[in-house]
Amino acid sequence: MRAQFPAPLTGRVLPALRLGSLLPQALRAGGTPRPRVGKRSARAGYAGAEGQALALAQLLRRIVALPKPVVARVTGHVRAGGTGLLAACDISVAGPGATFAFTEARIGVAPAVISMPVLPRTDPRAMARYYLTGERFGPQEAARTGLVTLAADDPDEALAPVLDGLRQGSPQGLAESKRLVTREVLAAFDRDTGTLAELSARLFASDEAREGMTAFLERREPEWAVRQ
Repeated sequence: MRAQFPAPLTGRVLPALRLGSLLPQALRAGGTPRPRVGKRSARAGYAGAEGQALALAQLLRRIVALPKPVVARVTGHVRAGGTGLLAACDISVAGPGATFAFTEARIGVAPAVISMPVLPRTDPRAMARYYLTGERFGPQEAARTGLVTLAADDPDEALAPVLDGLRQGSPQGLAESKRLVTREVLAAFDRDTGTLAELSARLFASDEAREGMTAFLERREPEWAVRQ
């Protein structure tokens, strides 16, 4: 009897992570971050941020290590942890309304944890630009840099032959083929998760990040911005 293999996972996996959980509690609540009082409060905030970073890393690694193909259909704006989720997917198609940006440096942090799936799969010179500048770019550029597989005017039409091809694969063949193409990504998780989670927590607990997030909420430039 032939083994039954369900259809490939699609972009529905992306809403599994509430990206707001990656920011400090004050930012999630929509208010101005308050200064921490005392060493105990600072330690608690750091531990909480590190725990959130580790939880995101665990989710991303599970997507990469899943033996089933994971396919993303992108039609909106991708930021922060969303870029990590997108990079963790095996195949992705972006529609004309999709936009992408790595804006972490603008608020005083860095795309630390998400770098583990992003950097092994993208062009390093392009990522140097977009990590540092926070510029927004569209689906064609995302495809050129490797952040997505394909840019298409009609994502559903573009995905049809992709999904049909995946459905022809055997469970064993797909799982072992995926293992080959995700080896470097998984190696990055196994090597760097602890270090990058610590970096993420340290940055989010910093005064610069507090200023950056406050400026974002108040819709003003942070104090370090150079005015032309």
